[in-house]
Amino acid sequence: MTEKELKVVKGLDLKRYMGRWYEIASFQSFFQPKDGRDTRATYTLKDDGTVHVLNETWTGGKRISIEGYASKADPKSDEAKLKVKFNLVPIVGDYWVLYVDPGYQYAVVGEPRRKSLWILSRRSHLNKEIYDDLVKKAKEEGYDVSKLHKTPQSDTPPNEEGPVDTKGVWWFKSLFGK
Repeated sequence: MTEKELKVVKGLDLKRYMGRWYEIASFQSFFQPKDGRDTRATYTLKDDGTVHVLNETWTGGKRISIEGYASKADPKSDEAKLKVKFNLVPIVGDYWVLYVDPGYQYAVVGEPRRKSLWILSRRSHLNKEIYDDLVKKAKEEGYDVSKLHKTPQSDTPPNEEGPVDTKGVWWFKSLFGK
């Protein structure tokens, strides 16, 4: 059986999508610390149309981060399909916005192989009804939602920047489950 092609948002307003998003749940991935909490992404639109990406998480009381950039996979398409490349990591990944609510307050993001999935929110917590609805949307797109892992978020998210890990050491450590 062939999986149906993912439905992605058309006409995504990149300017409205910019800003901070909290990871409410995700599929655990080899490149994120297993005990990460307060995980968030901050997107900033650059003058050349690319998006600066800052991903942060806290582990062992310390902030770890990685930066990169994203750009439209096909500049002529109105589909919300982006390519993301992180500094120091020789991999380009797919970032497809599968759903965003009309107020740009929560989103479902995935990629075509259905190996990665993120439920994002502008706030560090989502009510159960909205969360369940977003999980249902992912399931309708063929994701195995039993793999979703809720990301621990503090009631008051950290706002300090903390020391920046410019060497990407956390990424390499996470490969070994550290």
